[in-house]
Parts: sequence; C-alpha cells; structure tokens
Amino acid sequence: MAGMNLLVSLLGFLVAVKHIQTADPSFQDVTEKLKTTTLLESVKDAKRLVDASYNQTQESLKERLKRETLSPADLFALSRQPSEKSREAIRAADYLHVTLELLKEKLKEEILEDFKLHDVLTSDHMQTICKASGCTQQEKPSCDCDEKSPYRTITGECNNLRSPVLGASNRPYVRWLPQEYEDGVSVPRGWTETKQYSGFPLPSVRAVSNEIVSSPSDKFTEDQQRSVMFMQWGQFTDHDLDLGLAQNTGDCSRTCDKVPPCFPIKVPLSDPRSKNISCLPFTRAAPVCDGKFAIRNQINVITAFLDGSQVYGNEVGVAEALRGNGGLMAVNQLKDKDLAFLPFQTINQSTFCLRTDPEHKIPCFFAGDIRVDEMPALTVLHTLFLREHNRLVTELKRLNPLWNKETLYQEARKIVGGVMQKITYNDYLPELLGAPTASTLKRYQGYNSTVDPRISSVFTNAFRFGHASVRPAVNRLDASYRLVSRIPLQRQFSAPWSIVRLGGIDPVLRGMLAKPAKLFKQDQFVVDALRNHLFEQTGGIGMDLPSLNMQRGRDHGLPAYNAWRSFCGLSQPRNEAELAAVLRNSVLAKKFISLYGTPENIDLWVGAVAEPLVPNGRAGPLLSCIISRQFKNLRDGDRFWWENPGVFTTEQRRAISAVSLSRIICDNSHLREVPRNVFRANRYPQDFVNCNAVPRLSLFAWKKK
Repeated sequence: MAGMNLLVSLLGFLVAVKHIQTADPSFQDVTEKLKTTTLLESVKDAKRLVDASYNQTQESLKERLKRETLSPADLFALSRQPSEKSREAIRAADYLHVTLELLKEKLKEEILEDFKLHDVLTSDHMQTICKASGCTQQEKPSCDCDEKSPYRTITGECNNLRSPVLGASNRPYVRWLPQEYEDGVSVPRGWTETKQYSGFPLPSVRAVSNEIVSSPSDKFTEDQQRSVMFMQWGQFTDHDLDLGLAQNTGDCSRTCDKVPPCFPIKVPLSDPRSKNISCLPFTRAAPVCDGKFAIRNQINVITAFLDGSQVYGNEVGVAEALRGNGGLMAVNQLKDKDLAFLPFQTINQSTFCLRTDPEHKIPCFFAGDIRVDEMPALTVLHTLFLREHNRLVTELKRLNPLWNKETLYQEARKIVGGVMQKITYNDYLPELLGAPTASTLKRYQGYNSTVDPRISSVFTNAFRFGHASVRPAVNRLDASYRLVSRIPLQRQFSAPWSIVRLGGIDPVLRGMLAKPAKLFKQDQFVVDALRNHLFEQTGGIGMDLPSLNMQRGRDHGLPAYNAWRSFCGLSQPRNEAELAAVLRNSVLAKKFISLYGTPENIDLWVGAVAEPLVPNGRAGPLLSCIISRQFKNLRDGDRFWWENPGVFTTEQRRAISAVSLSRIICDNSHLREVPRNVFRANRYPQDFVNCNAVPRLSLFAWKKK
C-alpha cells in the first residue's frame, strides 16, 4: 500500500504549473497557459508513481506466497495475474489516469471553484497526454489486416475491417448507458457512506448479501429441469467473452481504508463475521485507455467474440505457448488413462495451486483462459475441447495428408469455434432465455459491420446470474452413475489435484450430466460456499461472491436497477408496492426497501437476479433482455460467425449443425452413454443413450478435392 499512499500524498505537492497572474482566472485563461512541457512533466511524474507502486505490489505478492497460509483474497489475486500484453495496456491506462489526477491537483491552485478537467483540457492536450502515456499506441491494431484470411486472429483484431480493434483483447467494454460515478468521473457510488441517492444512502453490499441473498448453508432446491452441465456451460461461455482484472497498484488485502485502488466492503456490526473483521477486501477493476475524455472505463483483456479463446488464448504469445507439434495443442505428460490432460503451467506461474492441497503437489493447468482451475467442472470442459481440437487435427490430417501444421491448427480451431457457437445458440440459450426470447436469436440475417460486438459492461455483471445455480458440492459418480464422493465446493476452488488424483475428468463429468443444477428461488439465492467460503481452502476468512458482484457493479459505474429496467422497456417500480408486483413477492420487496429506501437505488445484480424467471427459462425479464441483446450483437457483429456465408461451405455448415455437446463428450471421454440434451436434468439410465445413437461430426466436407 505504500506505493499508493505515496501517490495520494504527492498529489498535492507535485505542482509544475506556474502561477497565473490573475486574480480570478477563467477556464480559458488556464487552458491557454497550459504548456506541453507541463503536461509531459505530469506524465513523467505519473509514470514514476505508478511504476513504484507496481513494483511494490509484485514484491508484496511474492512475500505473501512465502507464507504458510494464503488469504482468500491472496488466492484470488494470484489466480488473475495479467499477461504481458494486458499488463502493458493496463499500465498505460494507469499512467493516463494518474496524470489526470496530478493535473487536477495542480490546477486547483489556479481555479478556486469546483471544476472538471474537460472544462480546461483541449483535445490537443488530451492527445499529448495519451501519446506520452502510451495509450495512443495501445489503441492501435498490432498489425495490418489480411482481408483475405479465412481465419480469425488470436487477438480478435481485424474481425471488423472498418474498425480493426473492435472486439479485440485488451480493449474497453462498451457502454449501453453512461457511467454513473460519485464525482461524475471515477469515484464509485457508495464511496462516501453519507452521500444520498434519491434521498437515501447506499447500503453496504454485505448488508444486502446478508438480508437478501443468504440462505441456510445446507438448504438448496434441485432444478428438476436443468443439469449441472447447464450451469457449467454458462461459466465456460462467459470465460470466452470477458475478463476484467484488478488494478495492480496496491495490496488491498490488509486494509479497510478507502485508498485507491482499494474499495473495501464494510461488514455490518450485526454480521456474524464482525467479531473477526470489519471489512471484506476489494480491489477496483483495472482502467483502460478508451480514446475519450477519461471517464473511467474498464478493460476486457480477452476477445469479445465467441471464438473458443478460452481454449486457444487471446494473445499471440499465449497461443504459441499452448501449441504442440503438427497443429496439435500441447498436452500433459500425465494421462487420464489413455486420454490427455491439459498441460501444467510452470511452477513459477502456478505456485498458488500447490497451496490448495500441498500433499499432492499438482500445479495449475495451462489453458487459453487463466480461470481454468476455478472449479473442477470448468476444468472438465477445458479438457474436453483440448482433446476435441487434437482429435480434429488427427482426422483432418488423415483426410488431407498434404496439409501443413498451420492449416491443420487453424482449420481445427475454426471448427471448434463454430461448434461452440452452435451449441451455445441452438442448445444452451433456449434453455436459459425461454422460447419467446431465444426465438429472436434464431433469425440470423448475416454479418452486419455496423453492429458493435464488444462486451458491454452491464453484461459482465448480469451474466453472473449463474452463481445462483451452483450446487454446494462437487459430485463424482462411477461408471454406473453411483455416487463416489461429494466434496464441499469450498475445498475445490483452484484445485487441479482433485482432477488428477481423483479419477480424471470422467467422474466429475458424470456428475455434471446426471445431477441437477441448483434452482434459483427468491429465498435461496446463492449457496453458502460462494457467499461465505469463496477461496477459503488456503486459510483465512472466505470471500462473499454476491457482495463482490454488487461492489463490482458500483466500481464499474453501472447505473442501478431501474435505469436498466427503463433501458429494456420494462416498468420502473417507484415504491414498495410496485416493487412487490414486479417481484411477485411482498416480503422480498419489503427487505429491499428497508435496505435501499427506494427501488431507484437497488444494485443491478441483486435486483435482476431477484426477478421471477421467464416461462421455460432460467433468468428474469431484465436479465433476459440484457443477455439476449449481448448475444445478438456478438453474432451479428462477427464476420467469422459460423453461419455467415463464406465462412464455411454449405456442407460444412450442415455438418456443424448436427453436432451436440453429447457428441463432444462421447468423442473425448471414456463415457459411452450420454443424454441427448445435456442441459436438461437427466436420470440414469432412462434418459441416457449409447454414444452410437448420437450423430457424429462428419469431416468429409473438409476433405480437399
């Protein structure tokens, strides 16, 4: 924290602007006298402060790793370290934002009244700052676009030929509604506890979690219509679309002070935890160079497109490291019987995974997304698609002996991406959104270069609805689908040892197919393993995922519940009675009003998740609106969408349309019986069929004639 404390203390002292000799200078007076040298000096000061803070944060992480126990916040931070390219992009944004803070402090000596920087800085000033901070370079594509290439770039660049960086990795989230910050620029709502919104202060998100989200730790209702696989495909898909990282300029795990980048979550005095702690640590999301006057926005370090990037990576260096020989993906020396495991990361990268179970000494797995080890079921899906890629390469090589390794890799990657798109839109989304909403996604009319495919900031919050369908334990089943073990979820976070040492992916996979998901109910939001014990297995007091969701919404400057209801053309409840009608629950509405004072202030995540589910779906009206809009943009704004004419041939599209996740499982595991619809709740053996009855992906359409 010393690095950021240094920054805060120096903001008022690094004054480089010469005093303007006027008694009451106007904004124009100040603007005209701002020299380029002054701007560059501020950038230089900002770089020095940020670099010092970065270095100290990294040293702090190394020291924490040496300790016998890691706190849950430590484990969370260590599992999300940025790649080299992401680190460069985030650091440039930090340079920019700290420069602006320094400039504002300097200008306060000249401008006595309250002001905003855009009242003073011209576009030329901003261009100078952006260039000197490195933001101008970050906003450019990394290479020229090959318009004739039939393959996506790893980074997502050049998908939209008119705007090559649209949807690319390490770029800003798109905003469907303007940010709402306490100061109009960057300070999140709720920072000043006494500040009122619509006449009421915002409650601590932990208080909301306690009153609205909590349920008895051993109580949950099974979903009689959806499987664990339904829940898990949602997370796997999300990890193909968005990832924000924490700001890397301070250690927030040891303080309850609101000192940037720390935005701690206050623990109420009535909380059972209050005897031990007064806050839950929270680090603000990393900012991004956004090419506009700096109202804070956040970075999406992965590609927006549904392109299989969680398998292949989002940066060229990572993609190359994941590759093996002859177009194959690299695999582990250890085997899952006769099938491949994901490769391990190097020991230096994955020490924290060794700490979740020191006895087994199993490092973290290495995949296209750094969250691969979060849950065993997530690791299972990563493993299946690694194997599917290698299976495709082997078959394509047999059909086309003259293809080189690059063609084999790219064709297999292209097929995997198309298969993921088909499964998500044709099989998963109808189960999530219900027939009426999902039907709007079936009318594909071709690629539209004017559609913005970027992930919206609100989607990153809304799509966390899936936390409400997570069971409290990981079930492993034997070949006869009998229970082998039921391990509490809080012991399974970042635990690759449990895949390697407890029978490979098959036992977990059977549990995903034959066990129902948790059903969301208004008195059973999220299981205790996520609400009180997240990342707890390495020691310390576990994190609260619902609280993190709500605090992240405030951190991102997301408008509150009613603003999004209005955005979606839904009614906006103004009082307890109207909220009770929307929620169809007067008791729940009363709790909301006692906390927030008004529906206007309700945090998006908790308000949206609380809504009754749409018919035949697993999301309420507001969630369905946000999610369906995002997926429509992702499809229509993707030049390489699998149904877009010219991406695949007619015969190839026909082949992909027949593929199911059931077939992927048959081809890449030891299971020989599967459900036809893996997203529905299925019972063994009556709802299972032999793999021979599941249509195969015919690759003859890829045979070069």
